[in-house]
Amino acid sequence: MRGGPLIKHLDDVPWFEAMRLRFDDGHTASIWEKWIEYTPRYVVFYNVWEPGALAPYHGHHGDHTIFVLKGELIDGDGNRYGAGTHMMLDWGAMFDPWEAGPEGAVLYCVIMGTGRFFGGRLRRLAQASGGERSGQRGPPPFSQSTVRGQWNQ
Repeated sequence: MRGGPLIKHLDDVPWFEAMRLRFDDGHTASIWEKWIEYTPRYVVFYNVWEPGALAPYHGHHGDHTIFVLKGELIDGDGNRYGAGTHMMLDWGAMFDPWEAGPEGAVLYCVIMGTGRFFGGRLRRLAQASGGERSGQRGPPPFSQSTVRGQWNQ
């Protein structure tokens, strides 16, 4: 127990590139993240998706809440989720390859538990998009080797 609130300003948290897609025409679309808090009990992060950025079909070890602050996400069925949308995924739930809309997307997310990623691999991105994209996941924003191992599983 900390004995009081832990206060941070978003400007004081560094950015890292979590995912980058390269399109056939050579342009790229990235997902940029600021990991505000990372503990064994929860992960809190803010992310910005450039237009057309895509995350693979995947899940996390922990209940996951997503709040869309700006722009929109589009699921695999073409449903659009704009600013003000709240999404809740139970521990172990898998979710679609999400794509950022034409204006991109800004999200605030909390994952209870380790937040460890599982499921979809990046090769599924090409399958989901008709083979137009290739991608790679960026390095985690942490220095602990155990966290790196969890991120890359």
